[in-house]
Amino acid sequence: MTRGNQRDTDRAKAAKKQAALNKSKAKESNTSLAKRKEADAEILRAKQKKRDEEKATEAAASAAKTIK
Repeated sequence: MTRGNQRDTDRAKAAKKQAALNKSKAKESNTSLAKRKEADAEILRAKQKKRDEEKATEAAASAAKTIK
């Protein structure tokens, strides 16, 4: 083998780097996670409501065209 201990040192270096990344990430508490999920859900509900209203007006407009 020509690599010697390079593989071992690379593994140790990668493990150290991964540990530093995991340590630096801010952990979300359960309450903030729940708040964020609820806010995201509310945004999606608003988008869906807008999309449904647009479809309803489009359907009414097409129905009015067919009646004429």
